[in-house]
Amino acid sequence: MRFSSPGHPLIPAAVPVPEPGPDQLLIRVRACGVCRTDLHVVDGELPHPKPNVVPGHEVVGTVERAGERVDRFGPGQRVGVPWLGWTCGECQYSRAGCENQRDRPKFTGHTRDGGYAEYLLADLRYCFQIPEGYSDAEGPRRPGLAGEPQLRLVDQGGRLEVVARALASQAVGGQPPQCVVNEREEVGSGLAVPGRGGPE
Repeated sequence: MRFSSPGHPLIPAAVPVPEPGPDQLLIRVRACGVCRTDLHVVDGELPHPKPNVVPGHEVVGTVERAGERVDRFGPGQRVGVPWLGWTCGECQYSRAGCENQRDRPKFTGHTRDGGYAEYLLADLRYCFQIPEGYSDAEGPRRPGLAGEPQLRLVDQGGRLEVVARALASQAVGGQPPQCVVNEREEVGSGLAVPGRGGPE
């Protein structure tokens, strides 16, 4: 699914399976969460997206192929791919462990293709193993992909709502939480859709 322009539906597209570079993984996508940030991308609220970008950054998949310098993951292993998708690794922010604050980071589903696809290329440095205790569907909610979500149903006078509280970390591996988000959305027929109303 590709993003074409703000306010328009995503467009189904048939594209060739990409080849991984030396430090990349080719990942077969098994699940991808829908995040508030994805709505910002498709609504045009995040500047300078990659043209025709594939959104989605809470990705769980299996390694299909690995680049020649990849030494951490092999075919068939389950991995997660978060929002922060690439950095130079050399600037002062990267060296200080604050990669998401640098001037030119690349973000999965915004400035590089994301997980609303069958296959995804990901930088080895920003992939991590999904523990056995998580299903594919639970993986996108794993810490590092979407922070620490806490979902619960609340009865509001005969109306069920999903209340989500997430400590949303923008990077993998010990970065402090960036924000706290509370969102409520009515649930009908067992389906919940991310809200656009913003933090409470």
